[in-house]
This record gives sequence, structure tokens and C-alpha cells, in this order.
Amino acid sequence: MVSGIVGLPLKGTAMTDDISAMFHNPLEEASSLAKTADSCILVIFGATGDLTARKLVPALYNLFREGQLPPHFACVGFARRDKTNEMFRQEMFEAVSQYSRSKPIDPTLWKNFQEQIFYHKAEFHEDEGYESLDKLLKQLDSDLSTKGNRVYYLSTQPSFFPLIVEKLSAHQLLYDHTEGHSKWSRVIVEKPFGHDLDSAIALQQDLIKHLHESQIYRIDHYLGKETVQNLLVFRFGNSIFESLWNNQHIDHVQISVSEEIGIGTRGRFWEEAGMLRDIVQNHMMQLLSLVAMEPPINFKADAIHDEKVKVVESIRPIPLDDLDQHAVRGQYGPGYINGAPVKGYREEENVNPQSSVETYVALQLFVDNWRWSGVPFYLRAGKRLPKRVTEIAIAFKSVPGFLFQNDPTKIESNILVIRIQPDEGISLKINCKVPGLGTIIQPVKMDFRYGSYFGMAPPEAYERLICDCMAGDGTLFARDDEVLASWKLLTPILEVWSKTPAKDFPNYPSGSWGPPAAETLISRSGRQWRLI
Repeated sequence: MVSGIVGLPLKGTAMTDDISAMFHNPLEEASSLAKTADSCILVIFGATGDLTARKLVPALYNLFREGQLPPHFACVGFARRDKTNEMFRQEMFEAVSQYSRSKPIDPTLWKNFQEQIFYHKAEFHEDEGYESLDKLLKQLDSDLSTKGNRVYYLSTQPSFFPLIVEKLSAHQLLYDHTEGHSKWSRVIVEKPFGHDLDSAIALQQDLIKHLHESQIYRIDHYLGKETVQNLLVFRFGNSIFESLWNNQHIDHVQISVSEEIGIGTRGRFWEEAGMLRDIVQNHMMQLLSLVAMEPPINFKADAIHDEKVKVVESIRPIPLDDLDQHAVRGQYGPGYINGAPVKGYREEENVNPQSSVETYVALQLFVDNWRWSGVPFYLRAGKRLPKRVTEIAIAFKSVPGFLFQNDPTKIESNILVIRIQPDEGISLKINCKVPGLGTIIQPVKMDFRYGSYFGMAPPEAYERLICDCMAGDGTLFARDDEVLASWKLLTPILEVWSKTPAKDFPNYPSGSWGPPAAETLISRSGRQWRLI
């Protein structure tokens, strides 16, 4: 028998059909079910910023490389600096070479891809810039057959969001979605969406003067991560877990966002933001709502958003007169990361030497509904912690003690861990007997990792989210009522903290797991933070 590989027959025989069935490649099926993005032009406002170079253009290149960009597409960078198309393309080539998940860059692919990249110099407030942008976009529609469809990505300071949208509307660069246009326009808004409840409401009112809610895509890159997307399938596609997903079987839930890095050069931003605004209000509340939501009636965007909103609105308000028992804030001081000395937060560039801005937050929350009544949700997020990890840990209730009361080994609770980053995957800790004549019981881990099973790293979050926006799928973006419900819960904490500056900052050294008060927060109930 002749074959391309020793021992395997040629394609087209009955035997190869059987072999194909045995060695099924799940990526083939996934590829056939991929979304189809509409032809369009993506305009990036603030295109000379860090986000464009590190995330957005590398994401576009990888979408192009894998055939996920629409066949008729263009990207226009809109910024204030004086550049030519060639200069901008060269800068983006260098950025993609450094930050793309797929390396090295294919010269032929890049040559074709860069022909779709353009640069437009203008100030955000000048009408002339939008008039010339309109002419450029119409010319690209004619040259590239992009059909008049538009995605506007606001990668700027939040203070520019209302101005840019107002100018786009004034120059008829936004379409009225009610008029039945054959073409569409959408706006992607980067976080933060406001800095408290009042500012979020004001921003929403500014945007809906010119846009319908269905045209606003509030991006949270955590929602584009493969493991986060898989949460719904994992929960509702596996009856063995969904049947246990309640207060009868789950003891508590821990959501952790740990970062080794400090604030770097973002001192001015961080002085106005802090950890509660930058990470907890958006990323962590999104993760909590996905863990705790009820099954949606379908997998359409609105059905999923409806259930997520119910979760956030069901969270018990934190008692402000006893805030320290439910919310802990911290700030890193000097210490060591991977054996190297690092500065404290107050010593960082553009930071007030007496700053009371938090770089660490720990919360205890309760979702007051039938499914989760009595189950505490513990959230912690911090900078300058020992390692970079984002995970969700579901701690199941302990087995009845009398079964193993004579065993010297403590029976540990089962823990289901959903790892968001790095090494996306899912693991389950169970108890097993050690081989031998004794009855020693030891926890073991069942581990699944996307990279090793599928043989490739999962796509970057921005790849999925940009593609979804071009396809008109808002499932993985935040809806207005989700954002406002989150701000309603957390704004009172921010107000108390602003009126009562911390007296003990810095209260944890860099390289530790946070302030001692965070340990006290969880240990009051006889629990402890998971070692990650």
C-alpha cells in the first residue's frame, strides 16, 4: 500500500474516512463556524497611542493572516501628529513585529496588508479634519468597495469621547439606524466609561444624542479572552457542573487579578483612577456576572446582557458604616519582584508623594438571589504582587467530616479553577487515595489547557472583539445598564475612600500578596485566599 506517511493509506479511500473520524481536528469545525465580518473601514482615533501599536494593529494583522478580515477593508489612523501613510505603515510594521502573537511577520502578507492602512492628520476639535476625513473615506469606499460601512474606535482619553461623536454626527459620518440604511456605523468606546455613577450617566446621555445603544460597543478586553468566552459553554453545556452551580454545593467563589508590574509611566492616569475604577468596576464585575448569571433564553446578545444585569443588581449593597469589614484597600511600597528591588507607588513618576490612591482592592460581596443566597464572592486585585494571574476559583463545600474523621490527612475541598491568563485553561482539584496499603488521601489536579489541546495559542482578545463589532455582534461588549449598575454598587465606596484618606499607606511591600487586612477580610469566615 502506497501512502504519503508510512502506514497510512492515500486520501479518498474508505479507510482514510474512518481515520479522519478517529482523529478529528476541532479547529476545522471552529473555522467553519467563524463569524463573517462585513466590508467596512475602521477609523482609529488616537492612532499614535500605545494601544494602537500594542494591540489594535497586531490584532488586525492576525485577523488578515487567518482570513477573518472582510475582503474589502481599510484601516485609517486619525491623530494629531504629522505623518505620511508610509511613515505610519512603517511604525505599524515595527509594532506588529514586536507585539503580534504570530511571528515572524510574513513579508508577502504584510505587503498586502499594509496597502489597507492609511493615516489622517487632524485635531479632534477641528471641523476641517472631519470634512477631509469624509472625503478620504468616500474615496476609499470607491477604491476598495467598502460599501460605506464604518467602525470608529475611540482610543483616546475619555474626555474626548463626547466631542468626537458630536463631530462625527455633525459631519454626517454617523448613520441613523432607524432609516433602514443598507450601510451601518458603529462606535467602539474604550474603558473607562465614566469615573463614577454621575459621570457614566452624563457620558451615556452625551452619546445617545447621536447614537442608538445598538451602535455603541463598550469594549472590555477581558470579555474577548477565550476562557471567558468559554464560561457560558462550560456552565450551560455540561450538566455535571450546572447542576452543582448553586448554594447547595458551592461554599464560596474567589476572583483574583494579580499583576507583577507597577504603574510604570501611567502615574497621571492612575492618580485619577485607582484599582477599584480601573480593574474592579469593569473587568471583575464582568467576570462575576458571567459566573453567577442564570441561563439565558438564547445566546443572543440581549438575552445574555439581561441575565448579567440581574446579577449586578442583585448584589447586596456594601454597608458603608462598616466598610472596612467588607472592602479593603492597599498601596504597594518598596520591595522585590523576582529578586530585583522596585519602587513603591509614591515614588513612581507623576505620583503625589502623599497619594492615597489604591493599587490593591479586596471585596466581599453577596448575590442575594435564590441560586447564590449565603455564598460569599471574594474579589481581589492588585499591582506588584508575586505573579501575573487572573483566575476564577469555585470552592465546593467540604465532605461530611465523620466519613474521614480517623484519617490524619485533612480532606481538602474540591476547587474548580478557570484560568483567564496566562496559560488559559480549566483545572479541577479532586481527592484521591495514594497507592499503597495505607489510606492516605491526596489532592490531585485534572488540567485542561487551550494551547496544549488545540496545538495553538488562542487568539488575542482584541482580535475577537474587533471582528465581532464588524459582524454586528455585541454579546462580548458591555451594555449601558450593566455599566451603570456596576457604578451604582461601587461609587459609594469611592466616595467614602475619597473623604477618608488612608493613614497606613503604603501598607504592603511589593512582592507580597497584599495588605494584612485582606487576609483578615476572608479569614473572619474561616476561609483563606487561594495560593496561586
